[in-house]
Amino acid sequence: MRNAGASMNRKAPSWPTLALVFAVVITGGCRNPFPEPGKPIVAQAAARSISATPQSVGSTAAEGIDFSALVEACGAAVVNVSVIRQFPSAPAGPAEAPDDDPFGEFLRRFGIPLPFGHAPNVPLRGMGSGFIVSPDGYVLTSAHVVANASRVTVKLADRREFHAKAVGSDLRSDVAVLKIDAHDLPVVRFGDARALKPGQWVVAIGSPFGFEHSVTAGIVSGTARTLPNGGYVPFIQTDAAVNPGNSGGPLFNLQGEVIGINSQIVSRSGGYMGISFAIPIDVARSVQEQLIRTGRVERGRIGVVAQDVTAGLAESFGLERPRGALVSAVDEDGPADDAGLAPGDIILQVDGHEVELSGELAALIAALKPGSTVTLHIWRNRAPVNVSVRVAALDEATTRPPATAKHGGQDSALGLAVRPLTPAERDPRQRAATSWS
Repeated sequence: MRNAGASMNRKAPSWPTLALVFAVVITGGCRNPFPEPGKPIVAQAAARSISATPQSVGSTAAEGIDFSALVEACGAAVVNVSVIRQFPSAPAGPAEAPDDDPFGEFLRRFGIPLPFGHAPNVPLRGMGSGFIVSPDGYVLTSAHVVANASRVTVKLADRREFHAKAVGSDLRSDVAVLKIDAHDLPVVRFGDARALKPGQWVVAIGSPFGFEHSVTAGIVSGTARTLPNGGYVPFIQTDAAVNPGNSGGPLFNLQGEVIGINSQIVSRSGGYMGISFAIPIDVARSVQEQLIRTGRVERGRIGVVAQDVTAGLAESFGLERPRGALVSAVDEDGPADDAGLAPGDIILQVDGHEVELSGELAALIAALKPGSTVTLHIWRNRAPVNVSVRVAALDEATTRPPATAKHGGQDSALGLAVRPLTPAERDPRQRAATSWS
């Protein structure tokens, strides 16, 4: 998965960090149990504690919240990740900058020669964050932090440094697993990202611009966000300040549990502008387990093209409200086609999991084991229907919908595609007369 902000964490002291539009992408909890497990650590140790009632939370927020107990309990498991990359350099010129370098993008746009000139190989240093997930030295970080790295160094909170081995990296989810030769390390605890609600407090710890173990806080702005080229991940949106160097670091809830990996920002300046995204920890853990076990990640596919259901479409199809993923194309002879799915069906549930937006469908299907059978609860002809589909494996050959897809549209990197509905599809009275290719 290629990301326009893939070099968000690159640290280049001699260059200003400049970018016109910056968008980049992960996971963890804390080793020692808290005095009262399950209760917000902030509430246990802060001078002004937080209760679960909205009224008291509101008043406490107005006075200010002390996150120091959470940081003290969890910060030891957060690490700094520094990398060295080697980029071959041709004669200097704006077109020769690395494709994923925001500074190089700035140079290309304004025709400024690259500072490294004609050097045959230019070592570039990058920096990100990560967190320890096992006492024997497994570390989670972002894949783009360690991409193309010739050397990776992990620095602990106690200032010890270790050369890290890359166990595996999954670009589609932007999750990477590192291993350092150390023992009895402090580790994070994992929380449940699915339980997050907009408005809840979250805390990010990382190394923005190289300032190690910086702490920022904010709230959950939204869940299950879909980003370009990121449809396998239902991102958590927050307003916690995340900047270059934060990528790969943990996002904590008030219980001191990791619920996400800080991954991307949206910015016009290259810095924080109030919109940050994190990879849900359940997605990251699944990737972590597979990378450690087999070195690769398997994902499911059913071969459909889907789009969101608008209010107008919901009314046309007889739904009580806009929800679900409208199937606008089906891969010919694919799993969904074999199961009888057709354009115009609206997928409402996947094995009992509600589908509100089409982006959620991609993540749910990708999480399924190839070869398994999934039950789709769909809306067809103004009535609910259950359809069983055998899940196929997603690979590079099936990432893009084939040309034989029935009523295919503009493809994405997720195996799903979106296009506007035809007039016949907008009007259910004309659907029966539509000729499907």
